[in-house]
Amino acid sequence: MLRPPRRRACACDDTIKSAFRPDEQTHVVLVKPFRQGDALVISEAASKNTPTAASDLCLVKLIVGPGNPGPVGAPSTSPGIGIEVWLPAPAKWDGRIHNVGGRGGFDGGTHSSISEVAWPVAAVTAGSEGAVSASTDIGHSPTDGSWGMDPDGTLAKPLWQDYAHRAMHEMALKTKALTAAYYGRPAKHAYYEGSSTGGRHGYRLAQQYPDDYDGIVANLPALNWAEWTTAGVYRALVVERDLGGVALTDAQQDLVSNAAISACDVVGGQHLGYVMDNAACHYDPAKDPAVLCASEGGTNGTADCVTRLQAQAVDKMWYGITVDGSAPSPAVDNGAGARLDGKHRWYGMMRGTSLYNAYFSRLGYRSSAKDGYIAGQVALELQNPTLAEPTFRNATGNGQGLWQDMSYKQLANAFDRGVALDPVFGDLASDNPDLSAFKARGGKFLSWHGWNDEAIPVQGSIRYYDRVIEKMGGVAQVQSFFKLYLVPGAGHLSPNGTANPKAIPPLPAPGQLYKLVVDWVERGVEPRGVVLQAPANSGVTRSAPACAYPQIATYVAGDPNVATSFKCAAPARSNR
Repeated sequence: MLRPPRRRACACDDTIKSAFRPDEQTHVVLVKPFRQGDALVISEAASKNTPTAASDLCLVKLIVGPGNPGPVGAPSTSPGIGIEVWLPAPAKWDGRIHNVGGRGGFDGGTHSSISEVAWPVAAVTAGSEGAVSASTDIGHSPTDGSWGMDPDGTLAKPLWQDYAHRAMHEMALKTKALTAAYYGRPAKHAYYEGSSTGGRHGYRLAQQYPDDYDGIVANLPALNWAEWTTAGVYRALVVERDLGGVALTDAQQDLVSNAAISACDVVGGQHLGYVMDNAACHYDPAKDPAVLCASEGGTNGTADCVTRLQAQAVDKMWYGITVDGSAPSPAVDNGAGARLDGKHRWYGMMRGTSLYNAYFSRLGYRSSAKDGYIAGQVALELQNPTLAEPTFRNATGNGQGLWQDMSYKQLANAFDRGVALDPVFGDLASDNPDLSAFKARGGKFLSWHGWNDEAIPVQGSIRYYDRVIEKMGGVAQVQSFFKLYLVPGAGHLSPNGTANPKAIPPLPAPGQLYKLVVDWVERGVEPRGVVLQAPANSGVTRSAPACAYPQIATYVAGDPNVATSFKCAAPARSNR
C-alpha cells in the first residue's frame, strides 16, 4: 500500500508570505533566518547584552486582524495581534511547541526585538530547547492603559477581547498551523508557559480553549484583573488619606516588614529570614514597641521609627482594600485567608513582603510606576482619563493623577464598576473554575505562586483553586491534572519578595515545572516529591519541599534548611 505523499515543507524565505495564509485575517509581515551565534535583533543595533541564537532559527512575524481602526497615532489604533514564531532548523526540532507568555501588566509594547522581552524569551526557548516557540504583543502597543479607550472616550472592546483571551488563542492556532507548514508535519505536543499576565493567560487557555495545549505552566497569575489593579491603587490611597500624602521612607517600611518576619519566621528553633506559614502570622506593628517611636509609647529612638498611625497604615496595606479604609485587628483577621466579605473587597500583601518593591505601593511617589497602568485601570473603569497617571493619553483628556483625590468610597465604587464592566473588558476575569474539558482531553496543568509576591497577592490563586476543588469533586480529582504550589519567601518574578535582603528561599528552578509537565503529559509521570533549591548563584545550600496546595510544608525534625526535615500536610488551623 502506498503511503500518502508528505506535504512539502516551507523554506525560511519570503515564499512563506504567499504560502502561509490560514485565513483572511492572518498575514506574514516578516521572514528572517538566524544562524547560530547571530544577535537576536531584527532591525536595531545589537548591544553587549543582546542574546544570540543558540542554533539556526527561522523567525516568522504575523499580524492577525481585525485589530482596531482609528486615527493614526491614537493609542487604541491597532492593525491587529502581532505574533512572533521562532522555528528551529528541521534537524534540530524536538517535535514540540513551547509557547511563552508576555511581560506582565497590560503587556503590549513594540514587538520587534527579542531583547525587549523580559521572560521567557521565545527565541531563546526555540534555540536552546529545539521546540517551536512563539510570543505575542496581545494586539496593542501602549502599556499604560491608553490603548483600552477609543478617541471618543468609550472602551475599545475589540482590543479588550484580544488582551483578555483571543490573542493567546490565535497564537496557539497560528503556531500549530505554521509548524505543520514549515516542517511538513504537525507538532506531537504543544505546551504553554507564562507568568503574571502570562500566568493569567495560561489559566484562561485551560478554561476557554482546552484543546490549544497539552500542558500548561502558569505562574503568579492576575486572575481577577479589575479587582487586583484597583486594589493596587488602594495601597497608595492609604498614604494619601491616612498619612497626608507623605509615604514612609524605605527604611521605615523595612523596619516594620522585617519585624514581622522576625516575629513569624522561627522554624526548628532557627530564624529562617522569611516566613514559612504566612497564614499563621498575626504580627501587629501598632502593638510592637520595638518599631514605635518613643513619642508613641514605643522604645525605638531612631529616625526610622514609625508612629502608630503609620503602623496602622502598613497594616491596611497588608489587609487589602475595604469600602471605608478600615482594617480589623490582625489577631482577628490577618488578611491571609482567601475568603472575602462585602466590606473586604480584595487582598493585600503578606507580612514581611518588601513594601517599596511592591508595584504601586507608593503610586505617584516613585518613577518606577511602570507607566501607571494600575491607575490607568481605574480611569478606564470610570471612563475618566484624568484619574490616570500623566502617561495616559486620550482625545477626551489626558492623565492628571487625580486618583490621589479619591475617597475610599469612590475607589470602592471604581472596584465595583470594574467588576460590572467585565463583559465590556472582553470578559477579562479568568476565574472560571470549570476545567472539566481540559481534564477530559488529558491536559496537565502546573502553577506556582510566591507567598511574598510584591505585585499580585497569592490569595487570588488560593481562592481560585478552592473554587476548582469545589466545582470538580474534591482535591484528588483536581490534583489528577492540576497542581498549585505556594512558595514561601518568593516574590513576583524576583527570587526574594521579602524586605530581608539576606532571605534566600528555595525556589522553582528555571525550566523545573516545564520538565515536570512534559513528563506528566508524555510519560504519565505525576509530579510527586518535588523539591525546591536555593538559587544556584546564591552561594547558599537550602532546600524545601514543594507541597501541592492545600497541603503546606510542615516541620517534623532536623535542620529546617533541608527538605527532608518537613512533610507535606494539611494546615492545622484555618486561615481566618
